[in-house]
Amino acid sequence: MIRKHFAGFVASALALAVSAQAFAGTVTTDGTDIVVKTKGGLEVFTTDKQYSFKLGGRIQADFDQFDGVYTKNNDSANEAYFRRAQLELGGNYKDWRYVANIDFGDKAGSKTKYDEVTITYTGFAPINIKVGRFDPDYSLEKATSSKWVTAIERSSVLDLASWTTDSEEGMGIQVNGTTAGMFYGSASVQQQDKAAYLEDSDGKDVNSFFARGVFAPIVADTEVLHFGLDYATRTYGGAASYDGKIETRLGVRGVTEDTTNSSAIVLGKSDALGFDDDSVVGLEFAYMNGPISVQSEYLKRDLSGSDSNGDREATGYNAQVAYTLTGESRVYKLDGGKFDTIKPADKVMGAWEVFYRYDDLSVEDDQDLGVANVDESSANVHTLGVNWYANEAVKLSLNYLMTKSDTETVSLQSGRPADATDDDGKAISLRAQYVF
Repeated sequence: MIRKHFAGFVASALALAVSAQAFAGTVTTDGTDIVVKTKGGLEVFTTDKQYSFKLGGRIQADFDQFDGVYTKNNDSANEAYFRRAQLELGGNYKDWRYVANIDFGDKAGSKTKYDEVTITYTGFAPINIKVGRFDPDYSLEKATSSKWVTAIERSSVLDLASWTTDSEEGMGIQVNGTTAGMFYGSASVQQQDKAAYLEDSDGKDVNSFFARGVFAPIVADTEVLHFGLDYATRTYGGAASYDGKIETRLGVRGVTEDTTNSSAIVLGKSDALGFDDDSVVGLEFAYMNGPISVQSEYLKRDLSGSDSNGDREATGYNAQVAYTLTGESRVYKLDGGKFDTIKPADKVMGAWEVFYRYDDLSVEDDQDLGVANVDESSANVHTLGVNWYANEAVKLSLNYLMTKSDTETVSLQSGRPADATDDDGKAISLRAQYVF
């Protein structure tokens, strides 16, 4: 009953925000002026910026068609699902900011979770202190909102160390800030308590440390030059050993939405001997000039084997080029070191963007990856795509993906018929997005 009533509240809130799109404008009152904005959700704030409240959200409806290595029998499969259906609340009380984002669409609507719930103190400007539940600040791809990433799914390279981009339901504290108009940095300590190996025998959570630094010597409306360095580390001490499993969806979320004939691709099998220490280093680069932008990231993950177990290393990189056919530039924000939306100049035709991205992933062990004579596996993905920003609220996306792995990678997959030996695959992904 509670779930039913809550769902009704969410539906009403979404309807209110959507209907508000038709009444854009501002309202002021006597005394301390209050401004009400209804273009893109509902926002209320005082003109001195001391107090504010905003209600917004995003809806992302996806469809994936895939075959080959993406499926267990190599035949074609498909999946339709809500990738995200988020209700977003936020605002400030003087020097205090709050965010409470709830996602009702995770895993095709079968699970409701907090996307972010944080309190931030801004009184030490330009330094901010944030506490609560939030995803780690790691990678340019992850820093950029899911609303405005170029491809439908972020780079598969991030799958090599998924804990660096997911809070795993834990809590943490972060310090971040900008300076000199060209530097951004953040550092955080977070408890990630999703699994037994992230707690010791006394129930104490494992702490993970994250740091990210950005140097952007050029930050202008139509030109950006961005360099970034990322680092993350943690040491396992749980009652259950960390098995070191590494798997990837290779850019297609639908393969794990219904596991009847599909699943994530295994690049590093579970190892019963386990691993103790885990560290990840990343590099970021981006350059934008007018309608064209290029960006690339590199990731290297090192896992130290427990006792007599060998070490495991995962490496990956991506390279992407995007071009806005209608001439607009991507918005860039130094605060957060991230790209943002493309705002259509033509309110009728919208903005059109095309792009190409290449992802390369590999995992190597000092000993076999759980299968005889296999100590290294690899895969790569070519993604071609087009995005139509119909307006500032609606975005439609189409991606075509071509994946190639090797016979070693195929041999790591379980639950496949003996004749299902395809080491490549293709996929088409579609997304309809509404942001308010």
